[in-house]
Amino acid sequence: MRPTPHTHHTPHESHRTLPRTPHESHRMPRRTLLAAALVLGVTAGPAVLPAAASAPAPAVSAPSAAPALPAPVRASLEAAVAGLPSADATAALVRVGGSAGSWQGSSGVHDLASGRPADPDARFRAGSVTKVFTAAVALQLVSEGRLDLDRSARSYLPELIPASYRGVTVRQLLNHTHGIPAPDLPGTTVEEAYANRFQIHDPQDMVRSAVSKPREFAPGTRQHYLNIGYTITGLLIERVTGDTYEHQAARRVLEPLGLRDTYFPGTDPRIAGPHHHGYQTMRLDDGTTGLRDVTVWGATDAWAAGDLISTTADLERFTKALFRGRVVRGPALEEMFTLPKVTDFRSGDPAAYSAGLSMKKLGGREVWGKTGGRWGYNAAVASTRDGSRTLVYSVNSTDAKGQDMNEVAMNIMVAAYGRP
Repeated sequence: MRPTPHTHHTPHESHRTLPRTPHESHRMPRRTLLAAALVLGVTAGPAVLPAAASAPAPAVSAPSAAPALPAPVRASLEAAVAGLPSADATAALVRVGGSAGSWQGSSGVHDLASGRPADPDARFRAGSVTKVFTAAVALQLVSEGRLDLDRSARSYLPELIPASYRGVTVRQLLNHTHGIPAPDLPGTTVEEAYANRFQIHDPQDMVRSAVSKPREFAPGTRQHYLNIGYTITGLLIERVTGDTYEHQAARRVLEPLGLRDTYFPGTDPRIAGPHHHGYQTMRLDDGTTGLRDVTVWGATDAWAAGDLISTTADLERFTKALFRGRVVRGPALEEMFTLPKVTDFRSGDPAAYSAGLSMKKLGGREVWGKTGGRWGYNAAVASTRDGSRTLVYSVNSTDAKGQDMNEVAMNIMVAAYGRP
């Protein structure tokens, strides 16, 4: 039985209250469902907005930390975020750090209606960067002997994982080699997703939907990047601790590192505190294609796989601590830097995802990290293995969940590390 979180409600409250402080937000209400969020009486902002290019673009902020990055790298980063808002992004926040030098920059606007300059301290939806936090909590429990990477998920959740998936291990959940397909969600287009943006999803129902289908491949033989493995991991964390996933992540990661602007929204579709508006290109009510304000949008469909809200400062602190071995230690940490020796389910390329992270070769070096996307928001954390260069960005993309990487986000990554 999943525990009841310790959150106080007003007598007629139908949803979690907007957190007054980041730490209050860690005391989650009981989740009856895992994916989007239902809040009565909350609007999503204007349905039709002016084109992004019509708002004035503030100047890129100056670098602010020493030692500074080499001048060519600084120039590339400035160029990557200059000229916002543009057709594919309305704002960008960037932090580069590490022993090789640091730089901070911002560009774009808080919202298209006012044209106010972007806030470098704004909170944003981090999307699948959440998986790094989930993996870290799970691997801490592995180090404590409370989870076993080679033990089956079914042995922990026998009432939820059927015998047809009895071979799936905890390690396979974390590195996406489990073979469990995605659950059914309402809608297949962005317009349908928008219409269902306040629907609330329960994590257990999500898992039941997924495991009712035939497996995609035998566990451990291929890799397919999906959220479902981390939905199950969140439930495993709750089962072995007798506590909510959110509270465990707060107690084990957020609070020790002082991540005061990072929290889990639960069923609240809003972003608490200062934040930029997110916009998405889609078909509008009059049949034309344009931008819609998607700032208020539930994230229960993502939960332990992608509902985190944070800032670039907090994510930079987390990334540096993680790569220095201050969050996960010893053999458990090596799981985050170990790619399974299998191929991708769709492309046939070598596996690119480990437990919580992914790896790309950029500028002749291995870069480990994680990207994330929610409608209107793209984010990423990245670092070289030795921590000599870290990168965190938030980009308010108008194509945040498109098949191709957002151009502004790609330019930031290439500016920080070089081309593939």
